[in-house]
Amino acid sequence: MTQFVDECGLNVRAGDGGAGCVSFRREAHVAKGGPDGGDGGDGGSVWLVADHNVASLIAFKDHPHRRAGNGSHGQGKRRHGASGDDAVVRVPVGTSVKDQGGELLTDLAADGVRWLAATGGQGGQGNARFSTNRNRAPAFAEQGEAGEQRWLRLELKLLADVALIGFPNAGKSTLISRISAARPKIADYPFTTLEPNLGVVRADGDFEMVVADIPGLISGASDGRGLGHRFLRHTERARVMVVLVDLASVEETSPADQQRVLLEELGAYRPELLERPRIVVGSKADVGHLDAPPGALCISAVAGTGLPELIRVMADAVREARAQGSLTQGAGRSDEVVIHRPVPEGIRVERADDGAYVVMGRAAERTVALSDLNAPGAWDFARRRLERLGVNRALARAGIKSGDTARIGDFEFEYHDEDEYLNEEVSS
Repeated sequence: MTQFVDECGLNVRAGDGGAGCVSFRREAHVAKGGPDGGDGGDGGSVWLVADHNVASLIAFKDHPHRRAGNGSHGQGKRRHGASGDDAVVRVPVGTSVKDQGGELLTDLAADGVRWLAATGGQGGQGNARFSTNRNRAPAFAEQGEAGEQRWLRLELKLLADVALIGFPNAGKSTLISRISAARPKIADYPFTTLEPNLGVVRADGDFEMVVADIPGLISGASDGRGLGHRFLRHTERARVMVVLVDLASVEETSPADQQRVLLEELGAYRPELLERPRIVVGSKADVGHLDAPPGALCISAVAGTGLPELIRVMADAVREARAQGSLTQGAGRSDEVVIHRPVPEGIRVERADDGAYVVMGRAAERTVALSDLNAPGAWDFARRRLERLGVNRALARAGIKSGDTARIGDFEFEYHDEDEYLNEEVSS
């Protein structure tokens, strides 16, 4: 069973806010105690955090649900509920987060980067908040807001200085095992490597670079053939490409043709990959009988021939790429930066399938989320606040007529346009 998982689903559920409390002072020698209900605590949020100590997404493969804590309810004597604990979900550096439709939401490409995956619900206000000159003893409070919940798609793109690209059985795994401490599975048949391997290679004593052994690509990989997309995405962050051609190909495919196909697949997947520094290497030189492409370095990973020269060339290319800053370790290309804009807080009206006019907007939904809209003064309070929010105007612009059904959250009522007031009785 493989212990490397580079894509998975993740369900995040933020905590619900606690309910506000309806309470009145009950003390000796206090003839008319006022309202003293406390507020509910906010629900915890779910955060994704890039952590270099996490190697893969295997923790989510069989357990994809992550939930934050709920806020506590308010209590009498103006005691506010405690907020729920946030859930901090640690993912590998280089994890891309997408929604269920495939749209990129964020790219956690540096250690310590945080992203808010689900927002906790706000706690409801206690009845002490609603005391006015009109209603000095409000018998209602706000319910807590439900926390956000959604499914996400996580995809890991390895962060490496060098990506080893080559056909199946071209000698990539043997090479990375000789130049680093990586110990991938090696066998004499195609597709031995079914997961990427990372190894740290040292050059000139103290210079280190990360090399990734990308599983064998084949013709058509850019179209998804042979798990091509799953393998190719691990090349996206590499600074330097090492194209490995087999000088002892049993299929008698010439090294020049191997190189052509590999570059075509890289270009078809992402054209900018062809602009990265590239080193062409002929492998299995000790047993090879085919001619290497012009300018290629010839090596034998088994015999160790040419490995010091290859490490030196790779190190020089990595140094130059780091100096140019086109790609930084733990960061994607500048055109992959995602800007997150706040969700609009205004009011909008949509028409439901059953013909009802549905009022959308966090402020409006919170306004009707009271513990008891039939309590004295509760509906008058909600009506005035909805009017100030512009709900009447929004419904009118949407074409609502007297007698039509309107809906705000779980609250449904019959609309009347006399004096442009929402003055109906509560129906649910």
